[in-house]
Amino acid sequence: RETQAHRLCPPRGAGSSLEPEERSMEPPAVPEEEEEEEEGAVPLSVAPGPVGCQLFGYVGIEAVLDQMKIKTMKTGFEFNIMVVGQSGLGKSTMVNTLFKSKVSRKSSQPGQEERIPKTVQLQSVTHVIEEKGVKMKLTVTDTPGFGDQINNENCWDPIIKYINEQYERYLREEILITRKRKIPDTRVHGCVYFVPPTGHWLRPLDLEFMRRLSKIVNVVPVIAKADTLTLEERAEFKQRIQEDLKTHAISVYPQEDFDQDPEDRALNDRIREKIPFAVVGADQEHQVNGKRVLGRKTKWGIIEVENPAHCEFPLLQDLLIRSHLQDLKDITHNVHYESYRVRRLNESNRPG
Repeated sequence: RETQAHRLCPPRGAGSSLEPEERSMEPPAVPEEEEEEEEGAVPLSVAPGPVGCQLFGYVGIEAVLDQMKIKTMKTGFEFNIMVVGQSGLGKSTMVNTLFKSKVSRKSSQPGQEERIPKTVQLQSVTHVIEEKGVKMKLTVTDTPGFGDQINNENCWDPIIKYINEQYERYLREEILITRKRKIPDTRVHGCVYFVPPTGHWLRPLDLEFMRRLSKIVNVVPVIAKADTLTLEERAEFKQRIQEDLKTHAISVYPQEDFDQDPEDRALNDRIREKIPFAVVGADQEHQVNGKRVLGRKTKWGIIEVENPAHCEFPLLQDLLIRSHLQDLKDITHNVHYESYRVRRLNESNRPG
């Protein structure tokens, strides 16, 4: 025992590093010059780091963008859009004009007699569109029968049910113990709501629909067949719609609460000033000054769909495809689907 104790606790003066040294309880003296320097010093734990690091040579970090592009071109991506509005407002024509191909419900079912259904029936059509090697699986969901009846009470219920069913389908795949490497995404990323060109104000049906749907999906309102309005009537109608949306606290896309940085806010502010977009759809080409353009032929001339001086269709196309397509998908996943997931999991955890 003495030998073991001697090994573990050698006597003082043996030069052991385990033996604590005798220290004074008073803090060590600091020179006056160092004290003056440390008074305004920032602690190391909260000192801000450098914004960027200067590289001595080429590393190749930018190649990750090429890797993402190649992967996306191989696998493709999904985009799901819903169009809502009364019959005769040009929903199918507008979708065909957006993607410059016949992707609407009517285009995929030629020769069938069009009848107004007694209730709202949702019909989805899926196509694969490819442009410059990039593949997109596009799903267009139409809502024939919406707002066409004498009594339109609760006509939005089938639409809300369909949107929640897509969230539920994604949630069931996500919570599996062994789930797929890539979960099929059928969630609605954007809902384009067609407002009739009355030139007066939003109907109670329009307000109630957007109030309910804006909480679960990205709603983009547009004025359908804007060529039936004069420029003055169109400007007054847009101003009244903006006032109605603000009065009833309806947040349409792009939502002001989800702006990431000042640049996004500045861009989205310019878009919000133009909403709702006054659009004109056409799927026929005409000869104008030696060029083939999409447009509608009238007695007074040709209304060019892609001409910003004639209508605001280019703004809608830029918003849905060229500038905010990925943002629509991100907000759907991170905001709308997340709120649905939290609500469903809370319901399943309740006792009984």
